[in-house]
Amino acid sequence: MDKRYEVYCLMDAHFYDAPARAHGGDTAFAQTRRPAPETWQRSELDDWVVLRPDGAQLPLQGWKIHVSACLDNAARILTDVWDYCVPRRLPFKFLPGKDLLLLANAKYAHRGSSGKFVTIYPVDEEQLERVLTELGTVLAGRPGPYILSDLRWGEGPLYVRYGAFGERYCVSPAGEVELAIEDGDGRLVPDVRGPTFQVPDWVELPGFLAPHLAARGGARVTDLPYRLQGALHFSNSGGLYAGEDLRTGERVVLKEARPYAGLTADGRDAVARLRRERQTLERLRGLGCVPAVHDHFVMGEHHFLVEEFVEGRELNHLFVERYPLTRLRADEAVLAGYTSWAVGVYDRVERAVAEIHERGVVIGDLQPSNIIVRPDGGVVLIDFEGAADVSEEREQSLGALGFTAPRGRRGFAVDDYALACLKLFLFSPLTSLFSIDAGKAGQLAREAARTFPLPDGFFDAAVRTITGTDAAAGAGADVEPRIRPDAEGWAEARASLAEGILAEATPQRDDRLFPGDIAQFAAPGGGLGVAYGAAGVLYALDVTGAGRHPDHEEWLIRRALRPLPGTRLGFYDGLHGVAYVLDHLGHRREALKILDQCAGERWKELGPDLQGGLSGIGLNLLHFASATGDPALHDAAGDVVGTVASRLGAADSVPEVSGGPHLYAGLMRGSAGPALLLLRWYEHTGDPAFLDLAATALRQDLRRCVVRGEGDMEVDEGWRTMPYLADGSVGIGLILDGYLAHREDDGFRTASAAIRRAAEGGFYIEPGLFHGLAGMILHLSRAHPAGTAAQRDPVVAEHIRRLARYAVVHRGRLVFPGEELLRLSLDLGTGSAGVLLALGAALHDSPVHLPFLEGEGR
Repeated sequence: MDKRYEVYCLMDAHFYDAPARAHGGDTAFAQTRRPAPETWQRSELDDWVVLRPDGAQLPLQGWKIHVSACLDNAARILTDVWDYCVPRRLPFKFLPGKDLLLLANAKYAHRGSSGKFVTIYPVDEEQLERVLTELGTVLAGRPGPYILSDLRWGEGPLYVRYGAFGERYCVSPAGEVELAIEDGDGRLVPDVRGPTFQVPDWVELPGFLAPHLAARGGARVTDLPYRLQGALHFSNSGGLYAGEDLRTGERVVLKEARPYAGLTADGRDAVARLRRERQTLERLRGLGCVPAVHDHFVMGEHHFLVEEFVEGRELNHLFVERYPLTRLRADEAVLAGYTSWAVGVYDRVERAVAEIHERGVVIGDLQPSNIIVRPDGGVVLIDFEGAADVSEEREQSLGALGFTAPRGRRGFAVDDYALACLKLFLFSPLTSLFSIDAGKAGQLAREAARTFPLPDGFFDAAVRTITGTDAAAGAGADVEPRIRPDAEGWAEARASLAEGILAEATPQRDDRLFPGDIAQFAAPGGGLGVAYGAAGVLYALDVTGAGRHPDHEEWLIRRALRPLPGTRLGFYDGLHGVAYVLDHLGHRREALKILDQCAGERWKELGPDLQGGLSGIGLNLLHFASATGDPALHDAAGDVVGTVASRLGAADSVPEVSGGPHLYAGLMRGSAGPALLLLRWYEHTGDPAFLDLAATALRQDLRRCVVRGEGDMEVDEGWRTMPYLADGSVGIGLILDGYLAHREDDGFRTASAAIRRAAEGGFYIEPGLFHGLAGMILHLSRAHPAGTAAQRDPVVAEHIRRLARYAVVHRGRLVFPGEELLRLSLDLGTGSAGVLLALGAALHDSPVHLPFLEGEGR
């Protein structure tokens, strides 16, 4: 589970949205509603309210001051900061309300930025010292979470860090666009905000900060009777460490809690929850289904709980290894064996929960990652931070999405809901869908009951618990979507998907037109691009015959011609992709203007990838050069090809792309993207050297792949293997097939067949194009003439039917969930537009493809 998605679920019950849109709500501070002081300018930037005096001249970078605060003292702290800064004409920004302050300090908030409530911008080091001294006296003794990225001034709540004041951007060594500062040689480098305080090499720490840096030492773990053996997990609450008790030699787990940090929805911090966990485990002492408590202590303001180290594996990991539907072929014996194991595990968890309930304890966070299965098959439940006495009748404040009870469930009903979800999860791990549509429980239960040898009525009680109704699993009261793999089914699905997309458009907003993935909010202009923004949706609607939409095209044109600072440049994540789509839609003049804007940016420093880097830009320049005959565009495309080629290893033995970290394989971020560029350049020039280079790039990605037990090839990420289109083997397979159309290669032919097998699985966790079932449909359909794939390939037909397991009927129309299945999405990479494109590749009577992939495999 990607914890970043949680905060984007808070604004809307159906779609991901930025928490910053909570400005002005019931929890807003008085200053948020107050107009700017006379001769000051007020603006909003991401999550912040920014106040700047007229005529203020600030450096582009320097030492900035951060103020931390707790929920109960934030209003007073903001008042004191306002009263200090305004008369002195000190620019500052602040979070506008308690809701965003809670999110900034939540358990899974970013550890490098957590704790920051107010930022003050001194003009120089002299002013820095004066503000720290004077405001430090005003705020002395006010508690607040420790800001890990900063140096604390005294006992807080003031902190300092050297970083960017102005918005300048650069490309990181990994090829990502990041906020930048200037180094000692005048080069822009990433402004790194990590979970530790660091001074850039070219910056000298002011002398008045030296005593505060020296004071950071304090108590050390070496002073304790424990030896840390490694970190198991980090969150904003603190770390979880494996260790050894030096007195007894026993293995232990040390759980850390940071004061005032790691907040949950009820405002409790990590220390309060750790205290609750210790009290709960002591109350449950003697039960074999919970870990024993060994010790607790405080070190350097951080609290620690020492627990028994439980030998075994998380149920979540065991499930991934054992779940039979991810296999290509699961016969009756395999299904029966898995069913016996899963039912046995569930029964033992149910008994453990009953034992804990007998002692009056509500667990509060029951989920597969908090269940350890011992080597002998016994189960131990861990992580009791959210536990409560049943008499408290508390709603759930901490829980994994997909296992978190709906509002209104209290006491034991919270655990009963999680148990019901666990029962379904073990046979259909799509319980995150229930946060969008609880009625999916009945549909998934019926499908699982048809697939696994389970007794009649096995899921009935679980479905009633999840839906809160008396409907049994087989009653069919919920609406069950169906998608048929034929011409009539295609017409119905296309109409419903298109209507569902268009009905949710938000032309009144500037940040995004169609709701999509949280990547829309990761950078300025994120709602414009091909992967997650308006361009990709409009492209999918057009190429599948779902129509042109001039008003929405005009929305995209206006914003792309005046992009926000920091808008990305790449094909799938930025302006190059927008230019391509606008040209595709007949707006060449505007598209060429956007290309001119991009030409003035520092795009040559981008990474070699297709998603946001040089390969996508090179392909786009080649497209426009061919379309316009402009020799300057042709030369620019050639320069990009030369740069990408120079970054490839000169021989097949080179395992990585040079020029920086290259952590990915696959179409979007791996070497398959450069291979596509080189393949197209070979087709353009006829020079076989570029076909050779394409082969080198493909071999680099194939070396990151592994052939699994059933002969299917997937990308090996170390802890899992991935078949998907964006970062998995299927994306590599698309380019392999294009290469094989020009030159035979036995190794590539074998790999292509193994990758096809990876696309034929019976279960994928998500429906989307980039990381789900739709990508498999697109890949398999490309081997057949337009509109015939479902007729010719029974696997494609079955995949199309399987899309219904994810589909939600929203306002009478088909809509698909995005990444993590927690909210609906309409974009190309993760949502309905991508599903529409994949269905079009299989069923539309004209060819449908992603840009630059036309003709592959046909």
